[in-house]
Amino acid sequence: MNQFRESMFILSRKFGILNEQSCVNCCGKELSLVQSHILYEVNRQNQPSMQDIASALSMDITTFSRQVKNLIDKNLIKKTPDLKDNRIHILSLTDKGKEIQSKIDLEFNIYLEQVFSQLSEFERDTIIRSIELLNISMNKAEVCCVAALK
Repeated sequence: MNQFRESMFILSRKFGILNEQSCVNCCGKELSLVQSHILYEVNRQNQPSMQDIASALSMDITTFSRQVKNLIDKNLIKKTPDLKDNRIHILSLTDKGKEIQSKIDLEFNIYLEQVFSQLSEFERDTIIRSIELLNISMNKAEVCCVAALK
């Protein structure tokens, strides 16, 4: 398991560096890695609430709210009250936010195409399916490290 953990750590770090580099390439220093993740999730989900995105990113709502405020100040995200419940705020990308999100996606996809081009179709399919299975299994597992602390 230690070798697997190390491999996951390296993979996570490389994807983090890649995502951070994609932000710098398309946006300069304007966008942080966390903000990039927020843009991605807002774009991916259909009219998500602030809580939906904070939960998806495993962020506490206070830290998340500060990041959203920064993105609003940069004119990348809009926050509007829900029509049914004014306590809930819905997030959406502005036109500028959509443009930046598209540029980040393009950078990321170009890199992934380079990585996967070195593999056979069978290897690509195996990796993708394995990651999907791992995600499903992780969703079913107890929260990390809880059992170890008891």
